[in-house]
Amino acid sequence: MKEQHPDYHSRPVPAFGDEHPRLLIVGLAPGMHGANRSGRPFTGDFAGILLYQSLFDLGWSSAPVSSHVGDGLKLHGVRISNAVKCLPPQNKPETAEIIQCNGFLKNEISALPEGCNLLALGKIAHDAVLRAYGLKLSALKFGHAASHVLPDGRRLTDSYHCSRYNTQTRRLTEKMFKDALKQAGDSTA
Repeated sequence: MKEQHPDYHSRPVPAFGDEHPRLLIVGLAPGMHGANRSGRPFTGDFAGILLYQSLFDLGWSSAPVSSHVGDGLKLHGVRISNAVKCLPPQNKPETAEIIQCNGFLKNEISALPEGCNLLALGKIAHDAVLRAYGLKLSALKFGHAASHVLPDGRRLTDSYHCSRYNTQTRRLTEKMFKDALKQAGDSTA
């Protein structure tokens, strides 16, 4: 990838946002021409349009658009990470990659301040959170706007991923997404 796109980040993409969040948003993986290019989760791809606009509308972001790492964007009380840290083949992570990266997610979760809850964007992110907690994947069922109590008392809220496919097919509307974000954020109060 680096040979084809020498100006791309093309390395593991670190989490982004508030160092002491009240909410950790867990996405899937860096997109080829999004986070893999920019080095920031959900920056430069379609899914980031709805995510960052929604965070801004809720007062959790300093700007409605995340254009590049040096754009000055700040998140307030929110941190964004991914289940997989590197660009997966065919832009869809395989189980082995998810398992290999899970230690990073587990460490991120354990470093969160007390009372910080999680929002999983899609079933793969939901399952990655369960793996990070050492839970069976059948322990908590994924469903849009479903809310679960994790073993340490944190709350996990689920949302369909804010991907182009989900939004264009109306499986996920802007209102549904904002409602899930609010629900996850409200559970931190």
